[in-house]
Amino acid sequence: MVDFEHGLRHFKPEGDSPEPPEDVRLTIDELETMRLSYLEKLSQSDAAALMQIHQSTFQRTLKKTLEKITDAFVNGKAIRIEGGDYRMPGKDGTGPAGQGPVGGQGRGQGRGRGGRFGGPEGNCVCPACGHEAPHTPGVPCSQMKCEKCGSPMVRK
Repeated sequence: MVDFEHGLRHFKPEGDSPEPPEDVRLTIDELETMRLSYLEKLSQSDAAALMQIHQSTFQRTLKKTLEKITDAFVNGKAIRIEGGDYRMPGKDGTGPAGQGPVGGQGRGQGRGRGGRFGGPEGNCVCPACGHEAPHTPGVPCSQMKCEKCGSPMVRK
């Protein structure tokens, strides 16, 4: 789950080289891990719950993202932001919350639509223990705690 649409998609170092710099590719979900950690200053557990992923997945993604950015800075590579495996919680399952469709290639792609997102029906599942509970309409699964282990739930 990514609740931020980044307008700039390509950053490249200045220089006089006649050859274009090699690109390092960051995905939208990788950028979201950095935004939540360093700009929103959320703990990894809270940020993972917002993204509806397990905390260890969040940690691995953040580490991989920082390695990519370090490679770009140290080795003079460009950074391109595109694609990834994510959903956006807009009114129709795309775009940041409340903004509707995002549009454009490579934006809002991932698992966005097709019955797996939003709506009153369905189940919430605990990523830690697998316990399932019926979804409560109007309450995001990430705000529900598993009655067995207390972890934040995610939408099934």
